[in-house]
Amino acid sequence: MKQAIWNDTTLASSDATVVVENNHYFPLASLPREYFRESSHTTVCPWKGTAHYYDVVVGDAVNANAAWYYPEPKDAAKQIRGHVAFWKGVQGT
Repeated sequence: MKQAIWNDTTLASSDATVVVENNHYFPLASLPREYFRESSHTTVCPWKGTAHYYDVVVGDAVNANAAWYYPEPKDAAKQIRGHVAFWKGVQGT
């Protein structure tokens, strides 16, 4: 089982991650939503599309834009629709 952990808190846990470019994308259903806040930040990947971000919030600690997802991925990345990946100090196990 893969997990994403930050600030001693499990942000996601799943046996069904999708690996793209060495990043584990977790199904949205595996995220406890109370730790995620929509961010207005976006980036563009030429082959995946436009990434949207979540701030990760645990207690009073905020990790801005630490999780990203592609709500409308391009066809080449359709397998990550409905999945979220992490960075910025979020540890994988």
